[in-house]
This record gives sequence, C-alpha cells and structure tokens, in this order.
Amino acid sequence: MAGLMLVSCYGEAQQHFQSEENMIHIYLACLFIFSNAVFANQIGTPIKTNERPIIGVLAQEVYNPPPHINSYIAASYVKFLESAGARVVPLMINKSDDEYRRLFKSINGVLFPGGGVSLESSGYSKAAGIFYRLALEANSKGDYFPVWGTCLGFELLTLLTSGKLLLSHTNTSGIALPLNFTDDVRDSRLFKDFPEDLMKSLETEPLTENSHQWSLTTKNFTKSETLKKFYRVLSTNTDGQNEFVSTMEAYDFPIYATQWHPEKNAFEWTRHYIPHTPTAIKTTFYMAYFFVNEARKSFHSFPSTEEEEKALIYNYKPECTGPQSAFEQIYFFD
Repeated sequence: MAGLMLVSCYGEAQQHFQSEENMIHIYLACLFIFSNAVFANQIGTPIKTNERPIIGVLAQEVYNPPPHINSYIAASYVKFLESAGARVVPLMINKSDDEYRRLFKSINGVLFPGGGVSLESSGYSKAAGIFYRLALEANSKGDYFPVWGTCLGFELLTLLTSGKLLLSHTNTSGIALPLNFTDDVRDSRLFKDFPEDLMKSLETEPLTENSHQWSLTTKNFTKSETLKKFYRVLSTNTDGQNEFVSTMEAYDFPIYATQWHPEKNAFEWTRHYIPHTPTAIKTTFYMAYFFVNEARKSFHSFPSTEEEEKALIYNYKPECTGPQSAFEQIYFFD
C-alpha cells in the first residue's frame, strides 16, 4: 500500500509540475508520506492495556487499638490511586501466605504506605515481604506487576532489597522540600514524561512533604553494592546535616519509592506544612497517573466478578478523624 501511494503521488506530480525543482519537492514530499506509512505499519498496533486496574494498599497495625480494630489505611492513599483511574483492594495484615498469593494473582499492583510500625516484626512488614518476593518472581518471568513504597514503604523496600537496616536518623518530620534531581532523572521511567515546568517547580519549590525521622543517606546507599545495583537514585534531599535518597526506581523491575508523600498535597489538610499550591496538586496527580498506568500493564484478575466486588474497598466506610490525626479520613479494619 505504501508503495502504491508513492507511485500514485509521483505520477500526479509529473502531470502538474514540469520544472525539475518542483518535481524534486514533490518527490521528497511523497517519500515522506511513504516513510511515514512504513513507520506506521511498524508501530501502529496499539499496546494492550488493562482498563480496569486494581491496586492493593497494605494495611498496618493501629497503635494501642480500641476493641474490634487492629489495622488501618489512610484514605488519602485510596484517593490518590482512584484519582488516576484505579480501584483499590485493602490488603489486611496477619493473613496466610496462601491468601496473599491468591490476592497477588488478582490485583495489578501494590502500594506500601507510610506509617509508624516495625520494619522487622510487624504484620505490615511480613505481608510486604511476601508481595515483594512475589513481584520479583512474577516480573522475572515476564508477568508485569508494579510495586510502590511511600515513606515507611520506601524504608521497607531498602530493607527487603538489601537484607539490612541501613537507615539513619534525620530531622525531616513535618517539612516540605524541593527535590535535588540526579543526572539519571531524565532517563527514568518515573519522571521522563513529566512536563518541563513541573520538573522545574519540583526543583525550586517546596512541593514534597516529608514526615519521617529515618532516611537512607546517600553515603549508606553508596556503601551498599546490592542497593546500587538494584536502584537508580532519581532525587536526593538534605536536613542540613545528612543527604538522603528521596526518590528511586529499580533498574530492572517496576518498583518505585518516594521518601516523601505525593498523596498528601491533594488529600490531607490537618498539617500546615503540607503544600496545596496548584503545582503541588499537579505533582500528586502526575505521580498517581504514572503508577496507575504501570498497573495497567498487569493483567491479573479475580476469578469472578463476585469475588472482585467483595474485595474492593467500597465495602468499607472511612471514618473522619480530623485535626487530632495526621489524616482527614481513615479506614479501620477488625
């Protein structure tokens, strides 16, 4: 078809243009049409994506819980993912390995949220370890499954990957910071499609809210051969004393982590240091959009519509926790 287009176009040019110069111009125009047709034939097949992605968000223990409550998920993580077109399944703690494997085969990605539980002995850390290992195994076999860690989730991923606690205390609880991008950021999957104006704002404005007392310093990252081989550092920050890794992605797996909280800008209002500027909100949605699109590359699904509907977080009602909490709303689970 492309060849016929070229012949036809060139024949029409002979009839209407006699000068050699015009003939050359028309020939080049036809050649351009021809090359575009060939190129379109090579890449024209649409990439199949999952239009109904479901992402699991991991629950964690409640400190000093009241009766009939043992775990929670901050609603801002749910809203974060829903804002970009995903649905959410809560992943409860203290379930069997078989239950986690069954859920893994049913969802299209997992998010390890921030919080304040043990990285070594909590139900949160145990469940995260299972999902992390299942994700590595699946991705190694070509079964795409993305993982995201925020704050505590970031810290846990460093432990799960290296097998060591490499965190250092930093003065970074309750502060918004600009990002110090590394040279690798433009080659990253996470940031490469961000608009230039947003990247500039992320570098110059305090758009990333930090609520952590422990960080992976760049010094400790560099000392760990395992972490260096596994993760690409995309941004760093400093508390004035220690430089730490603030954003990273795995080289060979769809695993992403931020020490800062992209979900808070748009959905949390109880703390004065959370940025709510238009650019801050834009940051929330670009981060969510990226991760949900990663989940669209996964084709795991529940065995039936009934099981899917039963698992979704729509079956639970968030509670308003207001000013006394770091979260506007929380899902509590028995």
